[in-house]
Amino acid sequence: MKLKRILKWSALAILLALIFALLAGFIAYWRSTNDCDRNTGTPANPMKAIVHCEYGSPDVLKLEDVERPVPDDHQVLLGMRKPKDTRRGVDYAGTVEAVGKKVTQFKPGDEVFGAKNGALAEYVCVLADRSVALKPANMTFQQAASVPVAAITALQGLRDKGKIQPGQKVLINGASGGVGTFAVQIAKSFGTEVTGVCSTRNVDLVRSIGADHVIDYTKEDFTKTDQRYDLIFDLVGNHSFSERRRILNPNGICVMAGIGGAGWHDGIGMRLAGELNAYVRSRFVSEKFVTYIATLNKADLTIVGDLMQAGKVTPVIDRTYKLNETRDALRYLETGHARGKVVIKLEQ
Repeated sequence: MKLKRILKWSALAILLALIFALLAGFIAYWRSTNDCDRNTGTPANPMKAIVHCEYGSPDVLKLEDVERPVPDDHQVLLGMRKPKDTRRGVDYAGTVEAVGKKVTQFKPGDEVFGAKNGALAEYVCVLADRSVALKPANMTFQQAASVPVAAITALQGLRDKGKIQPGQKVLINGASGGVGTFAVQIAKSFGTEVTGVCSTRNVDLVRSIGADHVIDYTKEDFTKTDQRYDLIFDLVGNHSFSERRRILNPNGICVMAGIGGAGWHDGIGMRLAGELNAYVRSRFVSEKFVTYIATLNKADLTIVGDLMQAGKVTPVIDRTYKLNETRDALRYLETGHARGKVVIKLEQ
């Protein structure tokens, strides 16, 4: 009896840990879509930022012609609950106005981009050694501000969790969204053969950013073809474990990076349950289904900047809104049909 009780509680503990891991991964993606896919950059209006040096007192940055992405906790805007941090937005881009005595990496006049909570404002406080980097010279402020969270989510999912390698066949489900458009281009930069899955109206867009093959999900189910893939980067989660496993090569990896659309929507509970089921079942087969939490950092932000500077990654901007139109931008994002990123412009 004692052994049975130990086994019972051990199994329960493992199940709860798996549920927590999956939910953590989902929450991270949800925030990234709200702050990335749904993040609107704060464009062409002088945007000011306060940059904290490593040791303390803040240093002021002025971000001109800044673009910013739309904020995540939009459920607060719907009156569901009061957020701990009432400032919206994460991604930003602009011009450094001033730096502190301890800051050596940046100087006034530098054009930068990065990520920090509360980006939808005239001033943003950031640490000079954190998620901020010089803006690629060939990118506009609007383009640069749409990049950080979404691009880093794609990079870390493909590189760190998907173990992407040159010559592999990679499928990206949800290729026309904020993270998806970056995933297509980043996967191509690794020298892979990329297949993007999207709706009819986005086929040309996905092909234009480098996809070798494009599947229109309204006409064809990618899980019912004869094609096999080494890596699936799934931003939608609308297929079962068995369906996705069938199109994976032996030892292939499915990175479960999202569950489709922005915010809470119909069917989200079933998709979460399906992803948890896939995560658990993959522990017993050669094909692996993994989830993750993207982490903002200067090193990966610099890598993304280098890819843009080299012309290997170009942000896709769907719409631009004024700061006082943020509510409309969020509503548009919630439709789940935004192509690439939505940007918010600060005006003087």
